[in-house]
Amino acid sequence: MDAIQLEQNYLVQAYARPPLVLTHGQGVWLQDAEGRRYLDLVAGIAVSALGYGDAEIIETICQAGQKPLHYSNLYHNEPMARLAARLVALTPFAQRVHFQNSGTESTEAAMKFARKYARTHFGQDKSNILAFSGAFHGRTMGALAATPREKYQKPYEPLMPGVRFARYNDIDSARAAMDDSICAVIVEPLQGEGGIHPAQEGFLAALQDLAHQHNALLIFDEVQCGVGRTGHFWAHQHDAVQPDILCAAKPLANGLPMGAVLVTQAVADVIHPGDHGTTFAGGPFVSSVANVVVNRIGNPDFLAHVQATGAYFKEQLQALSSPHIVQVRGRGLMLGVQLDMPAGPVVQAGYHHGLLLLNAGADVLRLVPPLIITKNDIDIAIQRLAAVLAEVG
Repeated sequence: MDAIQLEQNYLVQAYARPPLVLTHGQGVWLQDAEGRRYLDLVAGIAVSALGYGDAEIIETICQAGQKPLHYSNLYHNEPMARLAARLVALTPFAQRVHFQNSGTESTEAAMKFARKYARTHFGQDKSNILAFSGAFHGRTMGALAATPREKYQKPYEPLMPGVRFARYNDIDSARAAMDDSICAVIVEPLQGEGGIHPAQEGFLAALQDLAHQHNALLIFDEVQCGVGRTGHFWAHQHDAVQPDILCAAKPLANGLPMGAVLVTQAVADVIHPGDHGTTFAGGPFVSSVANVVVNRIGNPDFLAHVQATGAYFKEQLQALSSPHIVQVRGRGLMLGVQLDMPAGPVVQAGYHHGLLLLNAGADVLRLVPPLIITKNDIDIAIQRLAAVLAEVG
């Protein structure tokens, strides 16, 4: 029985998958069980930053796999400690790190830390959280409460109470929603699922001022836009602003489950043994791989490559003569193509042209390839995308 039939027979049908089984990969290319090759502009949803078959990643996995894979957080482990030190060195505002297994867990931890900080310093009545339209922070009950999408929220209500919303990129809306009951403001410097919308100039700085006027913490969700994706190590480094807490995950271990919450010392000071925990996070195996990823992406030359290829990709997209492209937006290698038609059929047609595509909402193509993509790869992607748009249109 083949993999597709087994999946249909035994897995919960929570995903709509195309009828192909991916089996191999090298660089920015993937191959299915039938031998068809695909140029990957998805990267496992902005995860496989170093692509596939990377020699250093493979060697690290082989070496780390000869040692215990897991000790739990009851004990110290050296790869996790080195990773924390490197992340702090790359993050000017942060002094401490708490590891997670995913982006949604990072969001949960950030909200818990914010509430503990507020309760410690200002009492139990300061517990509300301000989030924004178009946001996506995860699918667990707390993270989902800060993700204002009816199709995601409605089946699981009641959600965690205490979350209110303002309009993204509208500081007046944020001011109207803000008061002293807010313990944290959570925002994506570049929205992913919401349609690839960057924060407008001055918005994040104004949010920082607003949050601190009300003794609230500022949380940046960089699960998708962080770790080199925009051409800076962190997306908020495009602006002269610093959060109190930052959530990271997707690319940290190039496909192994790894998340992190980076915090100031003031936040770390209110968290004590037993306040939060996780069985698997920060294990020696996944931390060994994450050290490779962070060291490579944190190199200025690597980030310069992302900036250059991202700018080239954006220019080539804007030069496409397709009448179906309304706007190209984004930063680095996190780009959105606003279409005048649904994105779903474009994604489906991409498979027949050897192109893996992803949507961000109903009518936006989200292009988040491995960060190692070259200009030659981009030329191929543009040629194939032009053919897809012509066919679907």
